Amino acid sequence: MKDRRSFLKSVGAAGGVAFTAGCIGQFGSQPYGDGTLTFVMSPTEPQEFMESQYAPVRDYLDEETEDDVEVELQYANNYSAVLRALGEGNAEIAETGPFAAALGVRGDQCDVILQRYAYGSWDYHSVLITNEDSDIEEPADLEGRDIGFAATTSASGSLYPLYMLKQAGLDIGDAPMSDDGADFTASWSGHAQAFEALQSGQIDAAGVGRFITWDYGNEDYVEGIREVDSVSGIPRAPIIVSPELDDEKKEKFTDAFLDAPEDIYLGEDGEEDAEDEENPDDLWFSDVREADVDTYQPVVDVANELGIESDLLDEGTE
Repeated sequence: MKDRRSFLKSVGAAGGVAFTAGCIGQFGSQPYGDGTLTFVMSPTEPQEFMESQYAPVRDYLDEETEDDVEVELQYANNYSAVLRALGEGNAEIAETGPFAAALGVRGDQCDVILQRYAYGSWDYHSVLITNEDSDIEEPADLEGRDIGFAATTSASGSLYPLYMLKQAGLDIGDAPMSDDGADFTASWSGHAQAFEALQSGQIDAAGVGRFITWDYGNEDYVEGIREVDSVSGIPRAPIIVSPELDDEKKEKFTDAFLDAPEDIYLGEDGEEDAEDEENPDDLWFSDVREADVDTYQPVVDVANELGIESDLLDEGTE
């Protein structure tokens, strides 16, 4: 986590180029909606952190719209609220997770326009991990053990770890809604919290995104951590828009992000300070590319395998 930006630079990640596209505009003869262009944030981190992180995105979009259109950030309580805002035309654009976006498209609540880039790639890993001195060697060994997961709606920190456990022959019961009927005891929190619980010995294993566990300098897990199983190739999270927007408006949003300057990723202070754990001001991603719902079909397939439906989105997330 600490070395994210230095790692991206070392592998030549593109952070954006100078803005060249035209204004986003008024979306027709009148400003869109009530004259406010709303960008919704999913609650992946505390509100004050995300407002600081996305402030340059807000300011950039505000600068590129007509003078009488004001851009505002809104912080949603859960993924379901994000999708409702877009689906009902109360917001224009949002950032969200892969699973939420896929279900949102299926329910005609959003359209996917962009995929985000981070940690040196467009996709990422989900892992089941344990401590190095553990006797756990494979997923089947987790029967009867305590396992910590990220948020219930997290693709890499809940859906995929549960998929690995099910593929190993374990009964996952009602997970991720609860561990009723499961062959293990489960808890859901966040990536960082689950990882810390494992390191402190509170749980036997964790199902999280590999990014939280990885020593980017040494290209390996942090000291003391061992992999039990993993799945790679999970598409990184998208940026989505309201289905109420016509194709021209969606294209303007897409072009605005594709041509955005690098400093929209640096947070409110404009400094590359991902090392500052007390003030995580930088955005976690550093570039975007065009995408659509097909990009996230692998996530849908896993959700279908687990029998997960869209009511899971009503749960809070981190």
